[in-house]
Amino acid sequence: MALLLLCSVAAAQQSEISASQPLIDKAKAFVSLLAQGNFAAATADFDSTMKAVMPAEKLNETWKTVTAQVGQFREQAGVRTEKMAQYDIVYVGSIFEQANLDIKVVFDSASKIAGLFIVPSKPPVEFSSASYVNPKAFRKSDITVGSSEWALPGTLTMPWGVELAPVVVLVHGSGPNDRDESLGPNKPFRDLAEGLSSKGIAVLRYDKRTYKYGQKMASMVKSLTVKEETIDDALAAVEQLRQTPGIDSNRIYVLGHSLGAMLVPRIAKGDSMIAGFIAMAGITRPLEDVLIDQFSYIYSLGSITPEQKAHLDTLRVQAAKVKSAGLTVKTPTSQLPLDVPAKYWIDLKGYKPAEMAKEIARPMLIMQGGRDYQVTEVDFNGWKNALSGRNDVEFKFYPAANHLFIDGQGKITPDDYEVAGHVSEAVINDIADWVNKH
Repeated sequence: MALLLLCSVAAAQQSEISASQPLIDKAKAFVSLLAQGNFAAATADFDSTMKAVMPAEKLNETWKTVTAQVGQFREQAGVRTEKMAQYDIVYVGSIFEQANLDIKVVFDSASKIAGLFIVPSKPPVEFSSASYVNPKAFRKSDITVGSSEWALPGTLTMPWGVELAPVVVLVHGSGPNDRDESLGPNKPFRDLAEGLSSKGIAVLRYDKRTYKYGQKMASMVKSLTVKEETIDDALAAVEQLRQTPGIDSNRIYVLGHSLGAMLVPRIAKGDSMIAGFIAMAGITRPLEDVLIDQFSYIYSLGSITPEQKAHLDTLRVQAAKVKSAGLTVKTPTSQLPLDVPAKYWIDLKGYKPAEMAKEIARPMLIMQGGRDYQVTEVDFNGWKNALSGRNDVEFKFYPAANHLFIDGQGKITPDDYEVAGHVSEAVINDIADWVNKH
């Protein structure tokens, strides 16, 4: 997950045309207003959607959350630009007391601010495939998942020399992820796709709906649930593969990571013909409880500040509101964790993934990393306690793996995600062996 997502925008192929100097100046001025605490002025150039979802008071709260995590803003440190479809993007390098971040300001064709991210500062790194990948063993083709207003671009990797290949559909974690589930220099979904296809297994990965259609999704955020965010597109991908030449329609598997793993039981309920499921780092506890643990861990890495303590106190109050009988669709987002609207929380209220997984009468593979502070061994044990009596469910634990299933050493911190690596070869081998057994 990125450190903080404020509002996403639609993404397409990057162009070499960059933002003009006036937009660069406007982005730098915007960041200066944030640093000065002048949030009313900062929102003046927001487009209508941003004004609705990020008014001045909410921008103020969000900025406080950022500075509680990384300390006070110190200075700007250069810019870089991108062009994505009709959007001009300016990354304003920003130095805080405890971290260097990029403030990503997205401008529409009218030079209005249409999106805003705060992401780890990192120069572009050329990605190299893992050593276990054999590029001669498979081919790649572009594919469109779904149709009409939510059509999603994706990539299907197909092994050579297999008449009817088993296939794995990759389902993303939280946030607006691309098809590679890119985070910093790492691309775990690309590792999975190329690694498995090197072993005779086809893999479909696609851009997440909130990545491709971020601005449109932002406009309907108050009605958004995990169904629209994730489940519908996963089911569409499965159905499409049944009609795809070269795919064994009886051996279609779904692999969910993080949020995607948590939703495996709901995806299974939507399609009784899926052959099996793989859950990588899936939570079994309520999401609001997991968020408290995540922030508590991050803050514990240093001397907790008064601002961080206040944020945790607020988060606990917000989590209690989610659990309360008083939660309704009219509950203000300011009273809820991460300012996520009430309908999203209502939809997940009472959802127990491991218990619901008992109803899945199909093989499952549950995987967990030992150096994962976002989803922990507590959640892994939740799956084990619910499903350990079944002979068609396997459990795999990787002591050195982080949330992306990339191996490392020492105490895990958010900085681990900025170290280039690849999904562990042991993970690739275990998934391939499991698929081939079924």
